[in-house]
Amino acid sequence: MSYNGWSNYATWRINLELFDGVNAYQLSGRHINSPSEIKDLARDYAENLIYETSTEGLARDYALAFLSDVEWWEIANHLIANLEDEIQEA
Repeated sequence: MSYNGWSNYATWRINLELFDGVNAYQLSGRHINSPSEIKDLARDYAENLIYETSTEGLARDYALAFLSDVEWWEIANHLIANLEDEIQEA
């Protein structure tokens, strides 16, 4: 089921809350064109944020479970597209 142009609610929400206005370079601190590497960086960033900002328990478990519904490839491709758009505008 599509949500606001994204493949599902979880993907849309994580992109909105964590990666809106971010590009692949900003996420990694270096130039990466590999969607696979960006996908892993984005997922790791989101997981680390949950571990750093929440205590062990039910809320953390639900937050991590929510991440399992995210289409990380879609977010990675979006981050790369954001970088390409910024390069073209420069």
